Amino acid sequence: MSDTSTGNDHHHAPGGYGAISKRLVLTVFFSLLVPIILVVSLVMSATADRKPVPSKADLEIAMAARLQKVGSIQLGEASHELKTGEQVFQVRCSACHGTGAAGSPKFGDAAAWGPRIKSPFESLLNSALKGKGNMSPQGGGDLSDLEIARGVVYMANAGGGKFPEPKVPAAADAAAKK
Repeated sequence: MSDTSTGNDHHHAPGGYGAISKRLVLTVFFSLLVPIILVVSLVMSATADRKPVPSKADLEIAMAARLQKVGSIQLGEASHELKTGEQVFQVRCSACHGTGAAGSPKFGDAAAWGPRIKSPFESLLNSALKGKGNMSPQGGGDLSDLEIARGVVYMANAGGGKFPEPKVPAAADAAAKK
């Protein structure tokens, strides 16, 4: 019998070289993939935010905060010291009445205040309290009606008026002295 081989006797393993190379590729692939997955999962678990599970009370407080009304009212002390007419003018009125801005009568300008002074004081006070023209109620402030009245008297008298200084009501005066 003649041998048709070229003289190289190779004994092939079952499955041949193809099966060995597939196993080798899979082994290398999984030997690299498993450590990469392990490292990624460790990094993710170490850097993840660890927030405690909120209690029912915490959830109720958070919900109440989200449902809170937009505005709220805070009451100040009723016994604060009342501002004088000059202080009210400086704090609330001088921005416009100090310069005559937006058509307001300028402080001390008798010609501008003349027609206004002829009207009753209550009319001037009502305009100051409720607003008129470009002026918002109380000039945009949060002063008491008595303080606004003092400011009106201060400005009107500087423009030639002869209005008396508004008096503190007896009950408010007694509370302020306590």
